[in-house]
Parts: sequence; structure tokens; C-alpha cells
Amino acid sequence: MSALFGARVLRLRKAAGLTQAELGARVHVVGTRITQIERASGARPTRELAQALDAALQADHLLIDLWPYVYREAFPDWSRKFMEHSEVAVSIRQYAAHLVPGLLQTEAYARAVLGVGRTLEGPEQLEERVAARLARQSRLHGPDRPDMWAVLDEAVLRRSIGGSEVVAEQMSVLLEAAAQRHITLQVLPFDQGAHDVMGGSLTLLTMPDGSEIAYTEGAHYGQLIEEPDEVRAFALAYDRLRAAALPPLMSRDMIRSVREANHRGAKVPSPADRRRLAQKQLQQPGGRQLRGGGRRVPGRRAGT
Repeated sequence: MSALFGARVLRLRKAAGLTQAELGARVHVVGTRITQIERASGARPTRELAQALDAALQADHLLIDLWPYVYREAFPDWSRKFMEHSEVAVSIRQYAAHLVPGLLQTEAYARAVLGVGRTLEGPEQLEERVAARLARQSRLHGPDRPDMWAVLDEAVLRRSIGGSEVVAEQMSVLLEAAAQRHITLQVLPFDQGAHDVMGGSLTLLTMPDGSEIAYTEGAHYGQLIEEPDEVRAFALAYDRLRAAALPPLMSRDMIRSVREANHRGAKVPSPADRRRLAQKQLQQPGGRQLRGGGRRVPGRRAGT
């Protein structure tokens, strides 16, 4: 698809009588970037660049329509079919075992998550995947937005992805999402113990015709399930998870408490840092030390 996109850009550019440098100037990139796009080398174009190229070349939305197929190439084969279905689903029900669902991730959180894994080939592909993930989120705010119900395992909240500040920001975004009428969030606490969907995440998609599709996913695999009996079994397992999870209001309270803990944690030195600070203070001239509240206590003068 990247090669097809590049071929269309090349044809349209020549028809417009533009050099690569001239087209680059019109869309605010260097000419060599146009060369990369036409040869399907280097990073794939972002959505914004595809829109700019479409306008500059008067492509009548051809490049914009092609772009979703281009960006899917940044993801493993087993996830692309699921992405196609999720883009038209009218309802999304999801159990997230380890990570915040992609549709609700902040850019910093997404970058930390997508920056690891065996399928990542380099920094250019990371940028492609981050851009693609953020672009998919626009559907949650459009006129055809689906209803979303997500059950988050407590591990999703407790795992430190990208550091305390990134987690705190992500918790704030989850709270904002949970306040929207078409999004429901629940937390499945650790004390609920074992359940039928342990070991991976589960997504149930309701399609415009009323049919349902299930998708199970782990770190390096994914499986799309369309056989009705199997889908019904997964739907029943999901309903049990919803019943065992905390109600939405209590779930918001837990998310809020995790956010506040991360805010506080971002300002508190680690035990090792505190020990180093104490040693440094003890070595200062005059024997000045720090009390627990951070107030300096003058050392005793000689002879007093």
C-alpha cells in the first residue's frame, strides 16, 4: 500500500508539472521526503501530510482514502483485520489485562508502550505506530462514534508505564473518558481472583448489521474469532467480568486514587535518593542537618 500511495503521488505530481522540491515546499517538507514517499522508503506519511498532499495535488480525496491502508502496514499482520472491523463497529466491549486500551491512551503512554516489543523495527516505525494509534482515537469523538465499555484489570492501573508522570496523565484522561456518556469504564480488582479471560485481552465488536466478532490478543499474537458459538462463549465470559468488576463510580474512585498516588510519588525522592541527600547534608560545613520537615537546624557552636 505504501508503494501504491507513492505511485499515485508520483503520477499526480508529474501531471501537475511539479518537481519534488516544489511539491515539498507546498506541503512544508523537504524534497527528499517526497522522494521517500514516492519510492515507499523511509517513514510512511502521517495523516496530516497525506491531507496536505491531497490538497496540493488536487487529488479529490484519493490520497486521504488510501492513507488508512498505508498506516496499517506499520502493525503486525494479525492486528490489521481487527483494526478494519473496529473502524466500523457500532459497539466496542473490551477487557484490558495489562495496558490501557489503545483508543484511550495518551501520546506519552502510547509511545512508551509501542517503544518495546519484538515486532518493532526502529524509531521510524515507532513514530508511524504512535501516529496511527492517535489517529484511530478520533473515531471516539466523531458523529459515528461507537459505544465503548471497557473493563480494566487492576494491573492496568498499577503498572508503571513511562514513569509516574505519564501514568498520572493517563489516569486523568481515563477519568475524562469515563465522564462521557458513550464510554463506561470498570476496574476488575485483584481480589476477584481467577477468571475465564486470564492471560490476555479480549475485545467484542458489534458490527452495523448486528453481528458480533471477538478478538483475543497477547503481546505477540492476536486471533479474530467470527464463529457465532465461540463469539457467544466469549461474550458470556465478558459479561461475567463486568459483573465481578467494581461499579463505574467506584472504578472512577480507584482510578483517581492511583492518579493522586502517582502525583505524590513524582515529588517524593526514592529511599536511595533520600540516603544520598542525608549524607550530603551531614558533610556540609558547620554540621547543618535536615529535620524531617526540611527545616535546617543550626549546628552547635564550639564551646557551647
